[in-house]
Amino acid sequence: MKAFITGISGQDGYYLSKLLLEKGYEVHGTIRRSSSINTQRLDPLISENKDNGKLNLYYSDLLDSSSINNLISKIRPDEIYNLAAQSHVSVSFKNPVYTSQVGTLGSVGLLEAVRNLDYKVKYYQASSSEMYGGVLKEPLNEISEFFPMSPYAASKVFAHNMTKIYRDSYDLFAVNGILFNHESPHRGETFVTRKISRAVGRISEGIQTKLVLGNLEAYRDWGFAGDYVYGMWQMMQHDSPDDWVLATGKTYKVQDFLDTAFNYLNLKSEKYVQTSERYFRPNEVDYLLGDSSKASSQLGWEPKTDFESLVKMMVDSDLELAKQEKILIKEGLLKPTWDNFK
Repeated sequence: MKAFITGISGQDGYYLSKLLLEKGYEVHGTIRRSSSINTQRLDPLISENKDNGKLNLYYSDLLDSSSINNLISKIRPDEIYNLAAQSHVSVSFKNPVYTSQVGTLGSVGLLEAVRNLDYKVKYYQASSSEMYGGVLKEPLNEISEFFPMSPYAASKVFAHNMTKIYRDSYDLFAVNGILFNHESPHRGETFVTRKISRAVGRISEGIQTKLVLGNLEAYRDWGFAGDYVYGMWQMMQHDSPDDWVLATGKTYKVQDFLDTAFNYLNLKSEKYVQTSERYFRPNEVDYLLGDSSKASSQLGWEPKTDFESLVKMMVDSDLELAKQEKILIKEGLLKPTWDNFK
């Protein structure tokens, strides 16, 4: 089996690649060309598979449809996972054009490539709980209404709907995975959960003095990314294509994440945490709670990692990173670039 993954260098790309490689897949993925190395998450997988041809990376951009088409035609994958996006909601307000282009033109370009292939391929579109907008204070499922509150969410709604249109119009095996917030030690460091776990590790080691965040009252349904990519794969193995929500069915405030993380290392969050309007979104999504009962009944999917275990996993990982940073700083081999360095 061959899989083609856009956005392979992200958190989900890493966990999905790891899963598929363990299942014996040949994995192909695209990364955007950059002036800096952007495959750090994948480095362990690259090392493990450098001589067996199982993991293959290509420089490409989702907006370069000819490059994407050529790659797909050459590789002839059995499954295509579209994970590529400008996925930071706050950044989407600062870069709405690029965010929208990747989410709309990029996804349609991929769907067109799938439609024009001379064989059947399965297609996965990464949808998002941000599409719901936090308007409905109830468990959200596949038929709940969308109220996008950001350029990122709007682009995801477009891609979600286009996937359904192509599925119905051209008889494609195309699925939408509506994943609620899913985190891990491989989460990007600008996302609030990772900002918290990074800060807790550094504060514990005495190399950071405080943490500045935005809205601490926002509720999110947080799960572990490793559990969620397994759900992605399960969707692609189903007898027929459809849309599925993946969520834990429990919601917590950002403050809850803070308190759990700081308490784990016997620290008091109120001593170190401040809020600033700088980190508030122009349009806040205050409440998200998912209902994954359809995925449970049809796919047999269940989240395996609870909230407290997730937080501790992230803090444990970032505490080890902080210890390494402290040594490097002491040896004069690292110049801190993070805010509020001590």
